[in-house]
Parts: sequence; structure tokens; C-alpha cells
Amino acid sequence: MKRVLVCDDEQDILDIIEFVLADAGWEVITTTHVNDILDQVNESQPSVILMDNWIPGSGGITATQTIKSHPLYRDIPVIYITANNDINHLATQAGADYALPKPFDLDLLEKVVEDAYKKKEGMLS
Repeated sequence: MKRVLVCDDEQDILDIIEFVLADAGWEVITTTHVNDILDQVNESQPSVILMDNWIPGSGGITATQTIKSHPLYRDIPVIYITANNDINHLATQAGADYALPKPFDLDLLEKVVEDAYKKKEGMLS
């Protein structure tokens, strides 16, 4: 089962992402904080993670760095999402695999998540 963990503190964003990705065949797990990000990743076992920059807890950069430094989770693709104009720098600093600026086109959201999954699974080169 394709599963995505979406970390964002805005419930409206979570609802939209959940609607779009569930319609595309994804199991969607959402969270509004990253206080215990490794526990959340362990419990949800996501194929892909969407990470907001400004999220309560350690914040998106530290949460992504924590995931990427963990030997069991470092290969899970992280898509960094933020309205910050410096998104590419922030995504690089965090160690994310992709950057998707807010507001995002819903078709692009679906494509980036699917491409991240396929690349991880070796379906894309």
C-alpha cells in the first residue's frame, strides 16, 4: 500500500492533501506537529513524507534532518513544502529530496508524490 505521512500545522492544507492523495490511491496519515517524528514515522511506515517548514515541535528542517540521519528511515523520500520564497535553500538545508512551494497546484502535488514513490521503488531512474 502506498502510504504518505503529511506533516503540516494547517488543517485546511492537511484536508486538501488528504482528499487529493486518497483519491489517487494513497493511504494518508496526517500530523500537526513533529515533536516525536521518529515515533510517527515508525508507526506510519510511510512510502513518502510531506514536510512543512513551519511546523510545531522541532520544525521542518530539524525533523527532516532527524529522519534523514536515521538508518531505517533515511531512504524515505521527503518532499519539503513551504510558502517561503527560499524553499530550495531550506529543502537543501533540511536534506529533503524534493521542494514543492505553497500554494501548489494539486496535479503537481500528486505528480511529485508519485514520482518520489516510483523513484524510491526503482520504477524511475
